[in-house]
Amino acid sequence: MAHLERLVNMRPSFTPRLINDPFSDPGLFVPFLFEKRALMFDLGDLHALSPKDLLKVSHVFVTHSHMDHFIGFDILLRPFLGREKKLHLYGPPGFFDNVEGRLAGYTWNLVHEFEGDFRLKVTEVHPSKTLTREYSCRNRFSSGEAIQESPFTGTLLRESAFHVETVVLDHRTPCLGLALVEHFYINIIKEGLKDMDLPMGPWLTRFKKALHEKWDMESRFVVTWEQGGEIVKEKGFVLGELVKKIAAISPGQRVVYVTDIIGSPKNFEKVDHLARGADHLYIEAAFLDEDRETAHHKYHLTAKEAGEMARRAEVKAFTPFHFSPRYRNREAEILEEAQEAFRGEG
Repeated sequence: MAHLERLVNMRPSFTPRLINDPFSDPGLFVPFLFEKRALMFDLGDLHALSPKDLLKVSHVFVTHSHMDHFIGFDILLRPFLGREKKLHLYGPPGFFDNVEGRLAGYTWNLVHEFEGDFRLKVTEVHPSKTLTREYSCRNRFSSGEAIQESPFTGTLLRESAFHVETVVLDHRTPCLGLALVEHFYINIIKEGLKDMDLPMGPWLTRFKKALHEKWDMESRFVVTWEQGGEIVKEKGFVLGELVKKIAAISPGQRVVYVTDIIGSPKNFEKVDHLARGADHLYIEAAFLDEDRETAHHKYHLTAKEAGEMARRAEVKAFTPFHFSPRYRNREAEILEEAQEAFRGEG
């Protein structure tokens, strides 16, 4: 029974949340538990996020560069200036021009006075390849560095704990559909920590990293006690024995983000592959199905199509967003139409 209770109380490693309400600019903020780190999908209006939130961001995946998905670039960039950091950006074909155009709108004559050399690492995603280029703040974000080309495998980012997959969808312009895939989830058992008189703290991030990197279970792992950012005590354990007492491992979650696409058979097929069995699908529902002709003309989904895509992919949960302002007083209708389609009704 105790083991079952522990499973019920599990929390995911990352906790995605939409940045704005469903009628405002789209964007998904994905902070990581016990880490000062976050990912972001799309760069719409970011005023809802604090500078502290923004500085956690390490990688940003921009579906396409229409204004409502990219206008937040400057807001994100500003707190990074002068810091010794690197920010990774991903976008569809033409993304270099979009980024360089935004950077060209400012005068950078004082950047040599900054102590840190902030760098942007930008990747364009093409159907068969990715192109990557770095921009240095100290060099006034010059685009002089060589472009690196790699085969496009469908995976944009891979780390020990997770990876990010993408497919190129049709919005009358290439638009990226994205999936954040956790390899497995490590739940820290608080009762175990208490029984062993161990603290919560940054060492738990190192502990999880050791498991994701598949350390030898016989290796030594050091637990640290910290106060004010300083280590005041440490104690070594056999990693495998520590795992048995404080960790429960379960399958990781899959979170999918899809926005701004036409409800075509090809898009349906690609989304089905990307979102198959996902724990949570965030999907646009720009129009009611009564306006399907308008939706198709503008290359957007209806709420019914969003629900049908979620049902077809057999996702566990889904959240419709990116509603057209014309339905400002009809939000409940959009949600109900999407849910009816997801349940297979109507």
